[in-house]
Amino acid sequence: MAYVLLFVLLALFVVIVAMSVKIVPQQEVGVVERLGKFHKLITPGLNIVIPFIDRVRKVLDLRIQQANVPPQSVITKDNVQVLIDTIVFYQVINPELATYGISDYELGVRNISTATLRQVIGKLELDETLAGRERISAEIRTALDEATEKWGVRIERVEVLDIKPPEDIQEAMDKQMKAERSRRAIILEAEAAKQDMILRAEGERQSAILRAEGDREARIREAEGLRKAQELEAAGRAEAIRLVAEAERNRIEQLKNAGLDEYVLAYKSFEALMDMAKGEANKVFIPSTALETLGSLGAMADVLKVKKD
Repeated sequence: MAYVLLFVLLALFVVIVAMSVKIVPQQEVGVVERLGKFHKLITPGLNIVIPFIDRVRKVLDLRIQQANVPPQSVITKDNVQVLIDTIVFYQVINPELATYGISDYELGVRNISTATLRQVIGKLELDETLAGRERISAEIRTALDEATEKWGVRIERVEVLDIKPPEDIQEAMDKQMKAERSRRAIILEAEAAKQDMILRAEGERQSAILRAEGDREARIREAEGLRKAQELEAAGRAEAIRLVAEAERNRIEQLKNAGLDEYVLAYKSFEALMDMAKGEANKVFIPSTALETLGSLGAMADVLKVKKD
């Protein structure tokens, strides 16, 4: 009997110790009641409570949770029934209020999301509903924040996952989208053709300008070459005349240095003129003052003959 009693006492002690020790995982918190009244919160780690007096009412997860709201069939302002699927992300920030402020805060979040969704969609037309996901999410979140503030729950984010209009409207929208895409394709093709014509015209204009520039440059260079050639030809002629005149001047200077008088020089000049006039195309004009000298040509000839004798 003594052993049995000892075993019972030992088992009772183990049970009491097990009931006294509470281990709470990370990111969780426990709500402890003492004699049915809220007493304290136990945090992650090892916690000691009094058996049979303290009781852990609920262990709450402090991580961000998600509430999948079932797809809701709602009616828009223009009487179109659409099916909307949403999801709500929330977090418990006050375990005491989340335990005693509402019996089931997750169910409350879903119900308020559904009611708010109907109110928001009822103010929007179909086109606004399809294009206003951000607006719908913002209004649902605002309504949830006002309600869940008393529950110790904070709404982190509301997302509209899908908006499905009726099949006939969906088909009409698909046809409209195809028509819009066809219209855009035609516009793009027209714009491309227009741009191509503009680029071709611009290219032809630039080509014509370049050809005109090339022709003008060629004419300028040709004129420059002709002018240079004429200048060189004129310079050559002038140089030839100068050389002839220089040679004639040297010849006359040599004749003068030889002691010949002016009559002999005149005679020699006329001989040169006669030689120049021998050509069929050459014409020699003799000034009137030179005619007086012609009268003495015979005398000069006689003098030259006498000198030769």
